[in-house]
Amino acid sequence: MVQEWKVKHGLYGTRIYEIWRGMKKRCYLKSHSHYKNYGGRGIKICDEWLQSVKSFNDWAISHGYNDTLTIDRINNNGNYCPENCRWVTYKEQRRNTSKNHYLTVKGITKTITDWAGDIDINVQTLCERAKRGWTDEQIVLTKLKGVDTNKRKR
Repeated sequence: MVQEWKVKHGLYGTRIYEIWRGMKKRCYLKSHSHYKNYGGRGIKICDEWLQSVKSFNDWAISHGYNDTLTIDRINNNGNYCPENCRWVTYKEQRRNTSKNHYLTVKGITKTITDWAGDIDINVQTLCERAKRGWTDEQIVLTKLKGVDTNKRKR
């Protein structure tokens, strides 16, 4: 038998519902593995969304939500609320994390992920170079041995 609260809004089990539930856990469940980075830092959910997954769903749909996007807080120190949230790709989301490693080469600063895509080298290769203490220039500008990069670009 399905409990009444599960069918009230018709969103139970949908991706939107899981995103909403995840926000609540990160912000209010002290035992959640990411609580320290959200609720532990004072990040909250606006009352409208906190009380109603339907309100969150309505905002999401009217602001470009689709199943390939993830919710992003524009101001990383701000709350989950309509004026501070947007839908972005996973790639954009990874760029916004405080865990990003930035490299500056010839005056251009990018994430390791962005450099990897630009120079057609695996991200892990660049990360390993960084772990070994290579300079930013060495990490980005050192060619892979035995690889013809001209052929890879075709």
